[in-house]
Amino acid sequence: MATFRSSFTLLRMVEAARELTEHARVGERIDAVLRIMGGLGGTYGKGRPLVDALEDVAQEAILHGDFELAQRFQRFAAYAGGELFLEILENYYDEEARQRSEESLRRMVAIAADRAVAALDVLCRDRPDATAADARELFRGIARSADHLGIGAGEGGIRLSAQQARRLQQYGHMELVLRNLPRPASAEAARLMSDVLRDVDAGMLAQLLELRARQAGLAALRAAVENPNSSESALHACLKDQEWIFGGVYVAELARRQYTPDTILDIPLLRGDGSLHVVELKRANISDLVIRRSGHLMLGAPPHHAVSQVQNYLRTLDENRQTILANYGVDTRRASATVVIGHPRYVNRSITPQEVAETLRTYNTHTTRIDVITYETLLESAARMLTLSSARQDSDPKEEPEA
Repeated sequence: MATFRSSFTLLRMVEAARELTEHARVGERIDAVLRIMGGLGGTYGKGRPLVDALEDVAQEAILHGDFELAQRFQRFAAYAGGELFLEILENYYDEEARQRSEESLRRMVAIAADRAVAALDVLCRDRPDATAADARELFRGIARSADHLGIGAGEGGIRLSAQQARRLQQYGHMELVLRNLPRPASAEAARLMSDVLRDVDAGMLAQLLELRARQAGLAALRAAVENPNSSESALHACLKDQEWIFGGVYVAELARRQYTPDTILDIPLLRGDGSLHVVELKRANISDLVIRRSGHLMLGAPPHHAVSQVQNYLRTLDENRQTILANYGVDTRRASATVVIGHPRYVNRSITPQEVAETLRTYNTHTTRIDVITYETLLESAARMLTLSSARQDSDPKEEPEA
């Protein structure tokens, strides 16, 4: 069951965001949010209508190419839907709150450094002949024992407010991120790294970070596919906001997934021409993806059921094209679709991966608006895209050809 949220802080952020757009349609969507929130007092519109209205703003911003504003309202919707803490929103969009968080973090680092020095003092007092290896072992033991520390709820325990507990969780998330960052081996290495970063091209750095994020996203999807117990929702979570995996013709994943009362789309993608493309996700572990009957290969029941489901989606979108276009700005007439289902590794062993690919290729040649692909095809295509991107990053455009 969803835990809906809203607050005066969210209202203030939405009002500030209203000044960031000059697009009339986006402004109208934001005004609808403000009407739902209703000003001071009360619950500020907490509930599903507020979440939907915030997602509508994000979608309208995507349609107008304002992806930064769209991301802002997607985060607002995540907070209103109970998926994001308010403190995280404040760190993104409230300068004063961010400064307070940074100051608190600096104090925590200072306290941690002071405690580290105190621990080393005790070590040196008890063992005057202690080495650097002994110090490292000491801190490894402290790190391991930290997993067994607790706040305590009984007599003598420390009681924290809900806000303080959430802040501790935030720091835990920060620690997980920082733990995976590369560390320089020495002070000299740190100085050299600082010199490099001082002169680095910001655009190039952003591209490298995006490439790294895509590599991590693809690795997470591959791990989910290779887990035979992964559900459709687990695969969906790996593909959320990863529209690049489906190819460069899609400019964004739309925030809204429901355009008619009886149709909820897995992943709605926006083409460059403003039309809709539907991605329907099914499980990867399907043994009868392709079957052999009377010596001939054909698709099994699961992909046929998935295609029939998508055909009904497309029919409904066609029939409601005018209403959807007027209300949401998305053209659903003659929308296209992709069904991602199965993987050759799970198909009956008597059928080879090549036969799976050939059977799907034959099937797709007889359809016009719906393609059926496996997770293997999706992963391989995305991996090739990343390889090309990595090759472009590795090449130096400023290098002069040899005479």
